[in-house]
Amino acid sequence: MNVWKKAGALVGAALLAGTLSACGLDVNTSIPFKIEPGSIRPVPSLEGQRVVVGSKDFTENIILGYMAEMALSAAGADVIDLTDIKGSNSSRQALLNGQTDVTWEYTGTGWINYQGNELPVPGGEKAQYDATAKADAEKYGVTWLNYSPLNDQYAFATTEAYAAKNNLKTTSDLAKFLTSHPDQNRFCLETEFTSRQDGFPAAVKAYGFKNPKIENFGIGTIYSAVANGTCPVGEVFTTDGRISGLSLRVLEDDKKAFPQYNAAATLRTEFLNQHPEIRGPLEKVGAAIDNKQMVELCKQVDVDGKDAGTVAHDWMLQKGFIK
Repeated sequence: MNVWKKAGALVGAALLAGTLSACGLDVNTSIPFKIEPGSIRPVPSLEGQRVVVGSKDFTENIILGYMAEMALSAAGADVIDLTDIKGSNSSRQALLNGQTDVTWEYTGTGWINYQGNELPVPGGEKAQYDATAKADAEKYGVTWLNYSPLNDQYAFATTEAYAAKNNLKTTSDLAKFLTSHPDQNRFCLETEFTSRQDGFPAAVKAYGFKNPKIENFGIGTIYSAVANGTCPVGEVFTTDGRISGLSLRVLEDDKKAFPQYNAAATLRTEFLNQHPEIRGPLEKVGAAIDNKQMVELCKQVDVDGKDAGTVAHDWMLQKGFIK
């Protein structure tokens, strides 16, 4: 079966497409992979069940969205692709409003951005996950499935050459260096990161950056902007393949300004209660992916120029989840 279906090609889907379009969301063009069950077996109760899978608009989350679509397709669901939604808040609202049924989220984002907390939960990954999942279930009726080893944290990066020249290994090193070299106090940041409480404001609070000059870029262009010297320092995701591809050095968040960001599939609790069997295929995927693998997958997309759907498909085949 095809894993993705464009809403306009489905009988009666014009209404769905119109609803999504009115909310600023576009159903993506289908990518005609033929998905056959592997270790993810057909689930009779999911046969023909429509499931809309969303994602945010950066490579890792799009890859995770495609993996979820393939897993659910192998299980027999009728999957509709709504990956590449612009911005975390738009992706979240699509889930809450019922425009999507499944989306991968990150524990730190849930805790800080969606639930309004200012500080990470102390105690590591599980503590952050437990607190986030509990609050989301109680306040918003959203269930977090088991969290993945994949932990995609924010960090700052420079080129390897710049870091070596200025002896930068940690973010504290960076803060000290910028105090004595104010001409270098420039950051390439994504607009969302500049304002979200678990982003740059958290770093300023922890490390005391004084009067930084901020240049806003799309997340996809920050890596090259740092590599070509447009900015000495940029915001990165620690699992992004462009880090190795462009010889960047990730500075250690030694004061733990940024929360844990373990990935987990999230669903409205009402929808999950109606289709509890959806949990199994998604949690199999989540348990199998980790940072090292995701760095390589993102590199294939962002450095080598491969299609994200193809990269996700190859990984699912390699793991034996599909045939």
